[in-house]
Amino acid sequence: MKRIILIGAALAMIMPAAGLRAQDPEGTLVYALPKTVLNIEVEAIRENFHAGPYAKYAKKYLGIEARQADELTSKLKSVKINSLIEADQTSRYVLAQGKGLQTFLALTAQGLICAGDGFSGTSMAWQFSSDEKGDFSGKGVSSNYTSETATLYRNKKGSSTGIRQEMIVEKSSEDKAKEAAQMIFTFRKMRVQIVTGDTDATFSGEAMSAVLEELTRLENEYLTLFTGYSDLSTQKATFTIIPEKTDSQSRVIAFRLSDTEGLVSADNMAGKPYMLELTPEPVRPAQGQPSKNAVVHYRIPAICTAVLREGVNILLQTRIPVHQMGTDSTYPINAK
Repeated sequence: MKRIILIGAALAMIMPAAGLRAQDPEGTLVYALPKTVLNIEVEAIRENFHAGPYAKYAKKYLGIEARQADELTSKLKSVKINSLIEADQTSRYVLAQGKGLQTFLALTAQGLICAGDGFSGTSMAWQFSSDEKGDFSGKGVSSNYTSETATLYRNKKGSSTGIRQEMIVEKSSEDKAKEAAQMIFTFRKMRVQIVTGDTDATFSGEAMSAVLEELTRLENEYLTLFTGYSDLSTQKATFTIIPEKTDSQSRVIAFRLSDTEGLVSADNMAGKPYMLELTPEPVRPAQGQPSKNAVVHYRIPAICTAVLREGVNILLQTRIPVHQMGTDSTYPINAK
């Protein structure tokens, strides 16, 4: 709900620090001109990729390219700019109560002085899970071990006697990759046989769909041993920008995006910068002669073209009224 921001002597006691309290004259009305604050709500997707343990054999056994190493990346998903109004403490004026006050209050109701909820408090939510190692346990091979037959030799009275002995040894990574690839081709072959009816078993309706779905699930599970998988999480953050009064283009770093840390503040050099440009539109000078009557000060916002860039690429472009980049003027309150 909109409200008029009037800062008087009776409100001075609620200021946060005693050193910042303004000693306003009693019996007067003190008001502040409006200031625009931009809140930029950003949402990013964080991908934690876990490379498959058999990634280096994907080309050899499956004929596909696979990412070879774990990787952490962040990508921008959405950006939203919200405009808020708060009191500009550097532009405060005193107005003696009396004739013309009713006109002044009507002026504030039109939003020319200061209207709107002046709230500048923001919060930042970091929403992504902790880093975890890829879990490929229980996938791809029926056993981690295989059997080998070795021939041992024992010298006996100048002759050698061969003794055959079976030993249990651990399978190599390539052997396990080969076995996983064979299972993938087996699942594919079974699926084709079921669809074409080239099988002793008969499937129809829901039974066929259930079997095909299970074969596809098993194939994809084995494929992750070669292609890896990703954990995706969403990160949201709000960044506050207070534009400075300028007669030309204002350009600031709104926020940064880091592959490892995600969304970070503008002063964190670890991230790639996203620039916000504010370009005020030209304003014609007011016509007429100034009045000698008592006046109140008001502020007309500048209509700015806001452009958010990633390098030379434009991500967002809109029009935003920015009060402190606009024009300050006066209004005669004794005018009839």
